[in-house]
Amino acid sequence: MLTLEAANLSTLPGIAHGFFGRTGGVSEGIYASLNCGPGSNDNGDHVVENRRRVREAMGARVLNTLYQVHSPNTVTVTGTWQGTPPLADGMVTATPGIALGILTADCAPVLFADAEAGVIGAAHAGWKGAVGGVVEATVTAMEALGANRNRIAAAVGPCISQMNYEVGPEFIARFMADDSANARYFVPSERAEHHRFDLERYVADRLRRVSVDRIETLGACTYARDADFFSFRRTTHRGEKDYGREISAIVLR
Repeated sequence: MLTLEAANLSTLPGIAHGFFGRTGGVSEGIYASLNCGPGSNDNGDHVVENRRRVREAMGARVLNTLYQVHSPNTVTVTGTWQGTPPLADGMVTATPGIALGILTADCAPVLFADAEAGVIGAAHAGWKGAVGGVVEATVTAMEALGANRNRIAAAVGPCISQMNYEVGPEFIARFMADDSANARYFVPSERAEHHRFDLERYVADRLRRVSVDRIETLGACTYARDADFFSFRRTTHRGEKDYGREISAIVLR
């Protein structure tokens, strides 16, 4: 089971976390093997078993994930979801034993912790959610539980790298309309009017803008590392019918 960790979170007392890759599960074929995404067309029993393995690896009694919609919506978690998970992309808790899980396949998972306050958070930061403010909303929700943004450590996990994230002019225009300084996140690609976007750096800078300075970026590209991670863009380029989702999780012990 491939599990990456961020040094700035690993040293915190009473907190466990992991950025899980695609190995160590029971799924087969294009979902092999640790597909944790119930929204995929994988065998449902396989997904349940994969998620159980992650929960046990985290030492958690509950593993919650969201119905992710590329939004700034953030929820506070106190127990197991009843029925359909909330439509949101950020969540926070001060309750021990509840693992907060983010599902990705190129978007950036962000894990947060204020160990002194005993508050953790997790966010799904694709470009749309990041622009919309999911990082900032997660920090604000953590503060409502007693966290202090100057103490928060945050880690940006495996996501698509700038080298493999080519975008068209409409995408660039959306960012430039928001802030002309966003030009620094783009470099020209080989195709006319196309650029490559640095999602990881953009998300990290959104954290810095809200005074979260204890940041680690893992620099693990989901697109390039086929054996290690699922990737929506890689699946699209190959013409495959579906794709799995890796999970990133954090828990208070």
